[in-house]
Amino acid sequence: MGKMILITYEDEIKELEYPTGNSEWSKLTEYIGNDCSLLEHVQPRRLYTRIGASLAIKDTAGSKVSMLVDEEFTYHCDDDKINKIASWLYETDRHGYLIRGNALIVGERYKGMEVSFCAMSDEQFDIVYPKLKELEMLLASDKE
Repeated sequence: MGKMILITYEDEIKELEYPTGNSEWSKLTEYIGNDCSLLEHVQPRRLYTRIGASLAIKDTAGSKVSMLVDEEFTYHCDDDKINKIASWLYETDRHGYLIRGNALIVGERYKGMEVSFCAMSDEQFDIVYPKLKELEMLLASDKE
Protein backbone atom coordinates (compact mmCIF):
# COMPACT_ATOMS: atom_id res chain seq x y z
CA MET A 1 0.00 0.00 0.00
CA GLY A 2 1.13 3.53 -0.72
CA LYS A 3 0.61 6.85 0.97
CA MET A 4 -1.78 9.77 0.72
CA ILE A 5 -2.20 12.88 2.86
CA LEU A 6 -5.24 13.98 4.84
CA ILE A 7 -5.70 17.72 5.43
CA THR A 8 -8.30 18.16 8.16
CA TYR A 9 -10.49 21.19 8.73
CA GLU A 10 -8.84 21.31 12.18
CA ASP A 11 -5.55 22.25 10.47
CA GLU A 12 -3.93 18.83 10.91
CA ILE A 13 -1.84 17.02 8.32
CA LYS A 14 -1.88 13.22 8.54
CA GLU A 15 -0.19 10.45 6.61
CA LEU A 16 -2.63 7.72 5.56
CA GLU A 17 -2.41 4.50 3.59
CA TYR A 18 -4.15 4.73 0.23
CA PRO A 19 -7.05 2.24 0.16
CA THR A 20 -7.07 -0.54 -2.39
CA GLY A 21 -9.61 -3.00 -3.68
CA ASN A 22 -13.36 -2.74 -3.95
CA SER A 23 -13.69 -0.35 -1.01
CA GLU A 24 -11.39 2.33 -2.45
CA TRP A 25 -14.14 4.88 -3.25
CA SER A 26 -16.00 4.37 0.04
CA LYS A 27 -12.76 4.73 2.05
CA LEU A 28 -11.84 7.96 0.24
CA THR A 29 -15.28 9.46 0.92
CA GLU A 30 -15.08 8.23 4.53
CA TYR A 31 -11.79 10.10 5.02
CA ILE A 32 -13.39 13.27 3.60
CA GLY A 33 -16.23 12.76 6.10
CA ASN A 34 -19.50 14.66 6.60
CA ASP A 35 -21.53 12.10 4.63
CA CYS A 36 -19.49 12.79 1.50
CA SER A 37 -20.76 10.79 -1.46
CA LEU A 38 -19.32 12.74 -4.39
CA LEU A 39 -15.62 13.57 -4.64
CA GLU A 40 -14.40 16.63 -6.52
CA HIS A 41 -11.00 16.43 -8.21
CA VAL A 42 -9.14 19.70 -7.66
CA GLN A 43 -5.76 20.84 -8.94
CA PRO A 44 -5.01 23.74 -6.61
CA ARG A 45 -2.39 26.07 -8.08
CA ARG A 46 -0.37 26.52 -4.88
CA LEU A 47 0.04 22.76 -4.50
CA TYR A 48 2.23 22.99 -7.59
CA THR A 49 3.68 26.52 -7.46
CA ARG A 50 4.38 26.88 -3.72
CA ILE A 51 4.55 23.31 -2.42
CA GLY A 52 6.39 21.90 -5.45
CA ALA A 53 4.14 18.96 -6.31
CA SER A 54 4.21 17.59 -9.84
CA LEU A 55 1.44 18.51 -12.28
CA ALA A 56 2.57 16.01 -14.94
CA ILE A 57 1.70 12.33 -15.02
CA LYS A 58 4.86 10.32 -15.68
CA ASP A 59 5.51 6.60 -15.98
CA THR A 60 5.53 6.14 -12.20
CA ALA A 61 2.10 5.78 -10.61
CA GLY A 62 1.43 8.71 -8.29
CA SER A 63 4.01 10.96 -9.94
CA LYS A 64 1.29 13.61 -10.30
CA VAL A 65 -0.74 14.63 -7.28
CA SER A 66 -4.05 16.39 -6.85
CA MET A 67 -6.58 17.16 -4.15
CA LEU A 68 -9.94 15.51 -3.48
CA VAL A 69 -12.68 17.40 -1.65
CA ASP A 70 -16.40 16.98 -1.01
CA GLU A 71 -18.25 18.17 -4.14
CA GLU A 72 -21.40 18.90 -2.14
CA PHE A 73 -19.92 20.31 1.06
CA THR A 74 -22.36 23.22 1.10
CA TYR A 75 -25.24 20.79 1.65
CA HIS A 76 -23.85 18.85 4.59
CA CYS A 77 -20.79 20.57 5.99
CA ASP A 78 -21.03 23.08 8.81
CA ASP A 79 -19.92 26.62 8.08
CA ASP A 80 -17.31 26.38 10.85
CA LYS A 81 -15.51 23.49 9.12
CA ILE A 82 -13.40 25.71 6.88
CA ASN A 83 -10.23 23.95 5.81
CA LYS A 84 -7.65 26.73 6.00
CA ILE A 85 -4.77 24.76 4.48
CA ALA A 86 -6.80 23.35 1.57
CA SER A 87 -8.38 26.78 1.00
CA TRP A 88 -4.92 28.37 0.86
CA LEU A 89 -3.76 25.75 -1.66
CA TYR A 90 -6.93 26.47 -3.67
CA GLU A 91 -6.23 30.24 -3.62
CA THR A 92 -9.44 31.11 -1.80
CA ASP A 93 -7.87 34.46 -0.91
CA ARG A 94 -8.00 35.33 -4.62
CA HIS A 95 -11.50 34.19 -5.58
CA GLY A 96 -13.43 33.64 -2.33
CA TYR A 97 -14.49 30.00 -2.82
CA LEU A 98 -13.77 28.11 0.40
CA ILE A 99 -12.90 24.46 0.90
CA ARG A 100 -14.91 23.03 3.80
CA GLY A 101 -14.35 19.70 5.52
CA ASN A 102 -11.39 17.41 5.05
CA ALA A 103 -9.32 17.14 1.88
CA LEU A 104 -7.03 14.42 0.54
CA ILE A 105 -3.84 14.70 -1.47
CA VAL A 106 -3.60 11.64 -3.71
CA GLY A 107 -1.59 10.44 -6.67
CA GLU A 108 -2.76 9.95 -10.23
CA ARG A 109 -1.84 7.40 -12.87
CA TYR A 110 -2.83 6.30 -16.33
CA LYS A 111 -5.00 3.20 -16.28
CA GLY A 112 -5.55 2.25 -19.91
CA MET A 113 -6.75 5.43 -21.58
CA GLU A 114 -8.06 6.96 -18.36
CA VAL A 115 -6.53 8.80 -15.45
CA SER A 116 -7.30 7.27 -12.07
CA PHE A 117 -6.43 8.00 -8.47
CA CYS A 118 -3.76 6.05 -6.62
CA ALA A 119 -1.20 6.38 -3.85
CA MET A 120 1.35 9.15 -4.12
CA SER A 121 4.79 8.18 -5.38
CA ASP A 122 7.44 8.18 -2.65
CA GLU A 123 9.14 11.10 -4.41
CA GLN A 124 5.99 13.23 -4.39
CA PHE A 125 5.11 12.28 -0.82
CA ASP A 126 8.62 13.32 0.31
CA ILE A 127 8.15 16.71 -1.37
CA VAL A 128 4.58 17.49 -0.32
CA TYR A 129 4.19 16.05 3.19
CA PRO A 130 7.00 18.02 4.90
CA LYS A 131 5.84 21.31 3.38
CA LEU A 132 2.25 20.73 4.46
CA LYS A 133 3.50 19.86 7.96
CA GLU A 134 5.26 23.26 7.99
CA LEU A 135 1.91 24.93 7.24
CA GLU A 136 0.31 22.91 10.04
CA MET A 137 2.98 24.17 12.46
CA LEU A 138 2.55 27.78 11.33
CA LEU A 139 -1.21 27.62 11.92
CA ALA A 140 -0.68 25.96 15.30
CA SER A 141 1.70 28.73 16.39
CA ASP A 142 -0.84 31.36 15.29
CA LYS A 143 -3.43 29.77 17.60
CA GLU A 144 -1.21 30.11 20.65
